[in-house]
Amino acid sequence: MALEAKNLWFRYDRSQPWILENRNLTLERGERVALFAPSGYGKSTLSLLLAGYLQPSRGQVLLEGAPLPRRGVCPVQLIYQHPEKAINPRWRLKKVLEESGKLDEQVLDAFGIESAWLDRFPRELSGGELQRFCLARALMSGADYLICDEISTMLDVITQAQIWNVVLEQAEKRNMAILAVTHNQNLARRICSRVVDLSRE
Repeated sequence: MALEAKNLWFRYDRSQPWILENRNLTLERGERVALFAPSGYGKSTLSLLLAGYLQPSRGQVLLEGAPLPRRGVCPVQLIYQHPEKAINPRWRLKKVLEESGKLDEQVLDAFGIESAWLDRFPRELSGGELQRFCLARALMSGADYLICDEISTMLDVITQAQIWNVVLEQAEKRNMAILAVTHNQNLARRICSRVVDLSRE
């Protein structure tokens, strides 16, 4: 069981240069892989392709040997660096969670999410609080593959460690695969068993 990028090429327009050229990546169920590179190597673009938000110019994204589902709940969840982009600003947080799946109090507690937050709008939380909320939502969605795109860059070192400890613990309980997208080599080596370096491929 795996999420695979096979010979992926991508550009937004034919007049523009390729962002990705003949990229391959395999993420096995339950595996922890870091996608590392400095800015400008297409890490976020590859993440969007793997989650189905973009379609490749050439090549395929396969989930367990078949194309990603275009409708319904996708077993691949992408968590953005900027969490405000992923939430409807007009919805209270409780409604956001209810749309995503069954409420899991243990997950909310693990991320330090207070019940009072659920009656608030996204703008009423700090960036760090909103990121924790997005992580909890993704873990409660029933996804099998979690793509974390620079999820802790806005946080201090201690909070980064705390957040990643919770993410890894919860993912292990659910046998979820994690693709940690980062430009931080130390973080990549600390939390993952394998590092894919886009700048060297």
